[in-house]
Amino acid sequence: MRWVILDTETTGLDPEDGHRIIEIGAVEVVNRAITGRDFHTYLNPDRDSDQGALEVHGLTTDFLQDKPRFKDVVGEFLEFVKEAELIIHNAPFDLKFLNSELKKLGHNELTSYSGPVTDSLAHAKLLYPGKRNSLDALCERYSISNAHRTLHGALLDSRLLAEVWLAMTRGQDSLAIEDEVHPSKNIAPEKRKFFELPLIEVSQAEDEAHEAYLQVLDKASGDQTLWRSLKSH
Repeated sequence: MRWVILDTETTGLDPEDGHRIIEIGAVEVVNRAITGRDFHTYLNPDRDSDQGALEVHGLTTDFLQDKPRFKDVVGEFLEFVKEAELIIHNAPFDLKFLNSELKKLGHNELTSYSGPVTDSLAHAKLLYPGKRNSLDALCERYSISNAHRTLHGALLDSRLLAEVWLAMTRGQDSLAIEDEVHPSKNIAPEKRKFFELPLIEVSQAEDEAHEAYLQVLDKASGDQTLWRSLKSH
């Protein structure tokens, strides 16, 4: 199982307004272990950043002037994400920028090269409906130090998100029941106590959050999720 945790910084909010990517950061996770391999680059966008964006990332036009352009690094980037499941916080935002950059060079959309995309923000909202689910809020919730995060940075944010994602999905990668967690495995069958699991009804807010999460997955994958396919049968 290979994940690539990915983040971008941009000159503004919408590529349709001419905004561009100025930084890409990506961290590799294999079998739930951060490998230490990453992809990182600053990019010359050939334009200034909006003031609001500049206040977020602090990457000035002067700093970016001698950096490569997206066309110079696209091959290395696509090789790094090849066939990996991408984990992105607020995935639709980053995907529209990445797909815009790829389209300018005559490439297909990102998921033609990578595996599927999972939106960690949508997943967090499903787990914690009505709560703050920004990266900072999740770091606080899972006791992950982000004291060094004074400005947004794609590689730094990807590294933090990798830790958050592992914490947020802990226990979901295996159906094995460990002896130390369930010591009753070592008790003779005739002495074990069995019980029925309680049926917990889903609230309207949880149902709506789940539906929103499925819509994000549909949009990211370009097709219906397996969950919807099963529900239709």
